[in-house]
Amino acid sequence: MKRERISRRKFIAVTSIAGAVASMTPGSVFAKSLYKADSVSDKEKGLTFLFQGDSITDGNWGQSGSNNRNLMDGNHILGHGYVFAVASRLGADFPAAGFTFHNRGISGNKVSDLENRWETDAVAIKPDVLSILIGVNDAGAVIRNSPDSYDAETFESKYHSLLLRSKEANPDILFVLAPPFIYPVGVHKGQWDLWNREVPLRAEAVRKLAKEFDAVFVDYPDMFARATKSVPVDYWIWDGCHPSIYGHELMAREWIKQVSTRLKFLKKYDY
Repeated sequence: MKRERISRRKFIAVTSIAGAVASMTPGSVFAKSLYKADSVSDKEKGLTFLFQGDSITDGNWGQSGSNNRNLMDGNHILGHGYVFAVASRLGADFPAAGFTFHNRGISGNKVSDLENRWETDAVAIKPDVLSILIGVNDAGAVIRNSPDSYDAETFESKYHSLLLRSKEANPDILFVLAPPFIYPVGVHKGQWDLWNREVPLRAEAVRKLAKEFDAVFVDYPDMFARATKSVPVDYWIWDGCHPSIYGHELMAREWIKQVSTRLKFLKKYDY
């Protein structure tokens, strides 16, 4: 390959940019950061955030495969979905607040699967903020007549027991509960009447639990309903239940917006 000859004008432009970058102080680099020393109250510093759920939360965190997670992988431990977007934003904008983020969503999980691993993957982590999105696989099991399926009332009862266990471990815990959602896109066009019956039943159960446990309720179905008024749903939800990268970004913004009603430092964001 022939080496390109750099013109004098190009050389001056490049060296000027390099000089400008070199002269930047840490303060100027982060000039647009939202962080200020007094942005986060003492009560809100050092919070541990835990995200739980199924594949939408999972985002392929750690190494691929739920039984082969690498918790030391600092670049991939939060996945590539809305959890990553929330954590990266808060961690960058409030670096001295001492926040810790965990993702324990596992693809294909139902609330019964959360039951089996709740002590290790929830209670033992000792979260201050526990965010949960679960339910679409529970509905799918009913539609497929799986032997381990259960109705919406059992879903609510199992979910209720998980919240109680976490509340008993930490009476001051803040729950952030989001209902499942589904759209007639891709494979979910089939048996749509059943999907459109079973998923909303579980979404309503989550709404009830959020009220009972004084939780933040992040209404993703309502958010996507607003988003799809001008843009087709498959732009946001590529296969009917899994968000696209744009859908995940909307979810992160909505999460921050709703949680800001309880964590005041999040009001710095204008969503």
